[in-house]
Amino acid sequence: MVTDRLETPCIVVDANQMRCNIRLMAERIDSCGVALRPHAKTHKIPEIAKLQIEAGAAGITVAKLSEADVMEAAGIRDIFIAYPVVDPVKLEKVARMSSRIRLIVGVDSLEGASRISAAALRGGVRIAVRLEVDTGLRRTGAPYEAAVELARRLNGMEGLDFRGIYTFRGNVLNGRPTLEVEEAGAEEGRLMVALAERIRAEGVEVKDVSIGSTPTAPYAAKVPGVTEVRPGTYVFNDRMQAALGTCGLAECAAKVRVTLVSRPYPDLIVVDGGSKTFATDVQPDTRPLQLQGFGYIEELPHAVFERMSEEHGMIRVRPEDVLEVGDVLHIVPNHVCSTVNLHNNLVLLDEGRERVVPVAARGMLT
Repeated sequence: MVTDRLETPCIVVDANQMRCNIRLMAERIDSCGVALRPHAKTHKIPEIAKLQIEAGAAGITVAKLSEADVMEAAGIRDIFIAYPVVDPVKLEKVARMSSRIRLIVGVDSLEGASRISAAALRGGVRIAVRLEVDTGLRRTGAPYEAAVELARRLNGMEGLDFRGIYTFRGNVLNGRPTLEVEEAGAEEGRLMVALAERIRAEGVEVKDVSIGSTPTAPYAAKVPGVTEVRPGTYVFNDRMQAALGTCGLAECAAKVRVTLVSRPYPDLIVVDGGSKTFATDVQPDTRPLQLQGFGYIEELPHAVFERMSEEHGMIRVRPEDVLEVGDVLHIVPNHVCSTVNLHNNLVLLDEGRERVVPVAARGMLT
């Protein structure tokens, strides 16, 4: 139950469901004998990261140095920055952090590695690195066929501790987005394990083969030779994961609570959450998900969240729907990670109590 004291729009999280999600993923990955390193970009909250570690996670993954700063300040001592760090100021911070905690940094180029090496030598430390490999998304990551030679060169660089390889592929199979997440996870695992063997054949030790997203992690973890998976969204789940079959809508722990502020037409309501409240990076009709609208309205499953401006959310309803200005609705967002990053706080609903929790690492610049 949620009281009327909450000001909308806001994110409310069912703490019991969140803990259930955390426990389930930990159990599934542990049964495979693989390390779980959740991506904290979904929640950006140290308290939740600690719950994941208590449930068995080996450490956490973050997307940028500022998130690592927040997590370290809260006492988390094992962090992987799954992103190329190349800025000189950031690298000086990385060197200092490497002397305090177990830190691993992503790299995908010889130039990036040279910059990390120089920062390590200036700081008198060794910086652990993993080579990011592009397995189909065409964003960061060394080309797959270039990775063996790049790994060989990284392994010989002063100041670097070459740990292994990692990738993010998501629900991609044979180069295309897919709903066949089991096959996608298995393919991702086979690609990266085969690459690790090719690198080892060059005399380079590969300790880490780190892969997997929320939909693929339980299947990628079953591939012999995979050492770690990095799901993130599972902590809350969202409408995209439900469409992929990863969870049911009832297992989505985070919802955006909004108020109906206008009903100018019988078939249209307007709520107080727009593009400053809901992420827009997963658009309606995204293939192969084919989502209807920008979120699932819990109280009105048939309604379609059609449009947004900055402060307005326009929802198509049926003329006979009994709705009035002032009514409160709860919407499961298409993509919860980017939605959480738009909010300063979320509200944990736990055993009948409400607690406001800051999204401590949101919107950080570095």
